[in-house]
Amino acid sequence: MIKRGLPAVLDENTRILILGSLPSDESIRKQQYYGNLGNDFWRLLGDAIGADLQSMDYNRRLETLRHNRIGLWDVFNAGSREGSLDSRIGDEEINDFSSLQKIVPELKLVCFNGKKAGEYEPLLREMGYETKVLPSSSGANRRFSKKRIMEWETIFKR
Repeated sequence: MIKRGLPAVLDENTRILILGSLPSDESIRKQQYYGNLGNDFWRLLGDAIGADLQSMDYNRRLETLRHNRIGLWDVFNAGSREGSLDSRIGDEEINDFSSLQKIVPELKLVCFNGKKAGEYEPLLREMGYETKVLPSSSGANRRFSKKRIMEWETIFKR
């Protein structure tokens, strides 16, 4: 089944962009990035920037990210996938990143949320951005909790 990603959340003031792979079924249903309550994204990022993102409604979360000059998007515009596991994504259509320099002139750092998204890190690095592959915010990745928290905080407490 072909699944489509969500529109980018960024503007001309964005300095850090976080790229996931493709939204989960729950995120697509809600039309919200990281809409699956089993994903730790909002808790991890909130702790790293000093904001209780988890308790906010979605629009307030996005406002807080904009205030902190953080944007969200995905590596894939679309892909086929049964369920929500990144390992099952196939027939990927990569988003067009060529317009980033024009739309987001102050973008300095592109972070990849997890290994699947991180496979495309060389593409953005070749475009001149500083890049970092972060440990996945997936709930399945909690066994590495302390290391994961430290890596997220290191990036966002700059």
